[in-house]
Amino acid sequence: MAWFKRKDKNIQTEQRKEMPEGVWIKVPTTGETVHRRELEDNLWVDPLSDYHFRIGSDKYFSFLFDKGKFKEIGQDIVPTDPLKFEDRKKYSDRLDQYQKKTGHSDAVRVGVGKMNDLDVVIACMDFDFMGGSMGSVVGERLGMAIDHARKQKKPLIIISQTGGARMQESILSLMQMAKTSAKLAQLEEEGVPYISYMTNPTTGGVTASFAMLGDFNIAEPGSLIGFAGPRVIRQTIGRDLPEGFQTAEYLLDHGFLDLIVPRTQMKDELSKLLKLVLHKFA
Repeated sequence: MAWFKRKDKNIQTEQRKEMPEGVWIKVPTTGETVHRRELEDNLWVDPLSDYHFRIGSDKYFSFLFDKGKFKEIGQDIVPTDPLKFEDRKKYSDRLDQYQKKTGHSDAVRVGVGKMNDLDVVIACMDFDFMGGSMGSVVGERLGMAIDHARKQKKPLIIISQTGGARMQESILSLMQMAKTSAKLAQLEEEGVPYISYMTNPTTGGVTASFAMLGDFNIAEPGSLIGFAGPRVIRQTIGRDLPEGFQTAEYLLDHGFLDLIVPRTQMKDELSKLLKLVLHKFA
């Protein structure tokens, strides 16, 4: 027997309130949703699962440099289309598209500033710009970063986030592997420390050159790191790959990495390593 009955219809509003797009972010590994502000406050790391969302140079510079302050160098070097390359669209049109989309002129930026009061040079790749691919401008800017670190005796940090070499520049892109590696050898001769900081993903020619040449090779948890992709390797060798193959954790276990450090601890860990090699502990 019903004790009550609603007399009136449900309250109706003239306008339906819509949830602003992008307020809730889905975590790929768990399927859970996290509030955007919570992720931003935690450097885009899920507090529950520790999943590291991909971020770009703007965000890395904002928390690695003290108060987010730095001087950018190399920004006047911009890409061209020397081979007049065209596939589904012209390379020059692709460059224009990504420059408008990201607000950056190419896939790496270089900043000079202080990190926990240490003078440092930080180069950071942006995956959102053509998959963080390494072309001639990326190589030239990295070369400038290395030269600046060498001449000014400032430690160098390169943050890798890339799909490898940029096919639209052919041999000009591949040459950057040798160029950056040679310059890092000069940096080592001068005794200036270099930390390679790998994120998700770090693959192709970048892994085969400067990304694996650090005095310390460190990575964020769960990062995909390797030369060729798992599918290509599987087809080449005709065998199934070990579980977790090419993850940062697998590489650490097999001696290719020195450390895995969560992004939220990265600034302090980088500073600690540099103070150790520079003998700056009080």
